[in-house]
Amino acid sequence: MSKSQRCNWCGDDPLYVDYHDTEWGVPIWDSRALFEKLILDGAQAGLSWITILRKREGYQKAFDRFDPEKMARYTDKKLERLMTDKSIVRNRLKIKSARQNAQAYLAIMEGEETFSAFLWSFVGGQPKQNRWRTMAEIPTSTPESEAMSKALKKAGFNFVGPTIVYAFMQAVGMVNDHLVNCPCHKPCAALAAQ
Repeated sequence: MSKSQRCNWCGDDPLYVDYHDTEWGVPIWDSRALFEKLILDGAQAGLSWITILRKREGYQKAFDRFDPEKMARYTDKKLERLMTDKSIVRNRLKIKSARQNAQAYLAIMEGEETFSAFLWSFVGGQPKQNRWRTMAEIPTSTPESEAMSKALKKAGFNFVGPTIVYAFMQAVGMVNDHLVNCPCHKPCAALAAQ
């Protein structure tokens, strides 16, 4: 894929380019995978995504592969141990929020709908296909991300502001924000149509 055609936000870092080409914008329907991504996007707050991407394996190990049952039972002592783990971003509020978010996730899963159904309802259950031509056209939040943010906060989640939530929606394919001339736009649109 030519560098000039690819969405330019990923630059030329091989890890970032691979993420753009193989993951970003691909629809995710699995509740656990969505939970992991939401936690990682919250960890990104105030940082660049590449920082979190480089630490993703560390997060997976530190947070028990994002097993919400285990994370919801983390003790304060476990959270303090995580504060010394150099493989993740050592931010006390973000680490504490992971436990709180796991508890909120489990509460939703105990209800009548899955976490996936809850999240996807904000886009009518189908990925929204945008047709942006320039990076400047892409919003940082939308009415849908604001509504999802509000509902997540009401459900007990932290680090889920409208901008974080919109970045999450882009990453998990709820919206296709690959530029129309990016070679990934059509494949993501095709996946959405399945």
